[in-house]
Amino acid sequence: MLSHERIWSALDALAERHGLTPSGLARRAGLDPTAFNKSKRRGADGRDRWPSTESLAKVLDATGSSLDDFMGLFSGARGGSATGVPDGTFPPQAGTIPLLGFAQAGSGGFFDDGGFPAGQGWDVVDFPAQPADRPGVYALEVQGDSMLPLYRDGDILIVEPGAQVRRGDRVVVRTRDGEVMAKVLHRQSTRSVELFSLNPDHPNRSFDLPEIEWMARIIWASQ
Repeated sequence: MLSHERIWSALDALAERHGLTPSGLARRAGLDPTAFNKSKRRGADGRDRWPSTESLAKVLDATGSSLDDFMGLFSGARGGSATGVPDGTFPPQAGTIPLLGFAQAGSGGFFDDGGFPAGQGWDVVDFPAQPADRPGVYALEVQGDSMLPLYRDGDILIVEPGAQVRRGDRVVVRTRDGEVMAKVLHRQSTRSVELFSLNPDHPNRSFDLPEIEWMARIIWASQ
């Protein structure tokens, strides 16, 4: 059922997916920064205020989201799955989660637009907590020494797509050019992302936001 509360909740979820506040989402869409503030969701007379179709269209365009993506958030399921995990052909998460090497992660076909696992070719690995508690998590195996001294070759990183990221979080980033890297989020604005390298021998990186395909938080590592 379409409701005032659920449509605003979907907008909040869309903002969180992109690491934004409701104000940040409005700014990215070229709207008044206060347009999505909670104080603006009801009028002075107590009547519900709804986001306009024009505002929704601008938000979807600014975030590269489709109407189906938004309706997935609205219904409480992403891509039609009751758990919030997009439908796909990756291995079921019954005590295990999908596993992929960093080199493979740079190839196409392993992730959807939101950074969730999709397609085939995934291995599986045991997860140290109940997967149902964190739907959509997956694992990446570190390859090489680019993440020393924090992460070594063969370490397993557990990644949670869709989780809100903040300054200082360790994240995995995939660029639209297919480059995948683990960094520390230093700063994120409506226009750019600044990342600190884990290995001092590798440079820090800065990207314009359109260059980033997705960014997901590292929540655990086997070391």
